[in-house]
Formats: sequence, C-alpha cells, structure tokens
Amino acid sequence: MSDDANSQTLKAVLGLRGMIVDGVLAAGARVAEPLLVEKFGVSRTPARMALVQVRDEGLLETIPSGGFVVASFSEQDIREAIEIRGTFEGMAARYAAERGVSPTLLAPLEKCVASLDGVIAQSTASFDLNDYVRLNDRFHELLVDCAQSVMIKRSLLRIISLPFAAPNAFIMSSRSNSTGVRDILFVSQEQHRSIVDAIKNRQGTRAESIAIEHSRSAWKYLELAMHDEEQMIQWPGLRLMASPG
Repeated sequence: MSDDANSQTLKAVLGLRGMIVDGVLAAGARVAEPLLVEKFGVSRTPARMALVQVRDEGLLETIPSGGFVVASFSEQDIREAIEIRGTFEGMAARYAAERGVSPTLLAPLEKCVASLDGVIAQSTASFDLNDYVRLNDRFHELLVDCAQSVMIKRSLLRIISLPFAAPNAFIMSSRSNSTGVRDILFVSQEQHRSIVDAIKNRQGTRAESIAIEHSRSAWKYLELAMHDEEQMIQWPGLRLMASPG
C-alpha cells in the first residue's frame, strides 16, 4: 500500500474512532464505506481498510448480511476489558522489576510521580483534573516502556483502543470535586508510588500485584459514573453500553 493510502487509512480510522467514542455514531448504527469517503475525504479502499481495522479493535461488528455496525458492550465486557488491561500492566511492572530498569528509563517515571504528587496536593478549588489525566497517561506509558517488552506494548495498544479500557477512561466522566473521585485519586497515587518503589527494589511479584489492583480504580470510576445520570450523558463512551436485560 502506498504512503498516501496508508495516510488516508489512518485518517479514516482516527475519524471513525472519534465518531464512535464521541457518541456521533450510536451502538447498532450501520457504518459503510460511503460514510467514511464523504466524511473524511478518503477513497474507497482506505475506507474499507479502516472499517476492518476498527472492527478488529472491537468498536465495530460484522453483521450476517454484510457490512458493519457500531458494537455495544455489557457491563461485564467493560469490567473484563479493564481486568485484561490490568493483567498486562501487572506483567509490565513485573518485567520491569525483574529485568531491572536503567536510570534513563526510571528517572522520568519518578519525575512523573512527583508531578502527580503536586497535582494531588492542590486544594479542591484549584485542582486541575486535566493535569492529572495528562500525567496519569504519562505514568502508564512510562511503565510500559520500563518493561522493555514489544509484545506487552502491542497487546496494551489493542485493548486500550476500546473507549472504556484506557487508564483515564472514566476519570474525565467523574466530577473532580466530588469526595468519591478525590478519594480514588489519592489511593491511585499511592499505588503509583508503590509500583515505582517495587520496581526500584526488584520486587517483581509485589510490583505486579499492585499494578493489577491499581487498574481496578477504573471499576470505581465506572460505578460512580453509572450512578450519576448527568455523567452518563456527558461521557458519550458509556452510550455503547448495552441496556441490561
């Protein structure tokens, strides 16, 4: 495939993902090549490739009559996706601890934790959730880098392409000034520090178990969001959740 075709495919993939996650395309909506051609100005072949890629990521489903529809997910699907991410991140933390991490990789991780400490220490009035989200993303990226495992990185990229499996998936859907959210953030930050400490001390089993437990913070954010109708509306990704029954 030419560079231009690759570029068009990427453009269509990113655009289609955005339409799904932002709620522009609802669960069950049919998606076909002409939509991508018209919306993103790509040709039919890159549009087709984009549909297949987004299907492989889990955001689209193939229907028996041919074509694609936007996927829907049960609460169990969401919990399992979060658990799978936690398992991979636990492995990443264990690999980092057991293999050892160079100062070049460890220093940015420690700096990120220190910066997160500064954000957490802010008062409720001045607390900036955007800063926390940015640094939390950075922490998880650096953790995977420390594992020095191409396979873990590839596996995590696949699972976090789902709109509810990434580390920050539900943080932005929650009210940062609520007691519940702040309590979760404080615990999560303590886990960040403990993961780094375990890696530095070559404690693989400890690093893995803390990282797995850390991923379950997302479950807590999910529960907060699901019990707040306003947050359900404000976070379009939750619209992909199938109604129970």
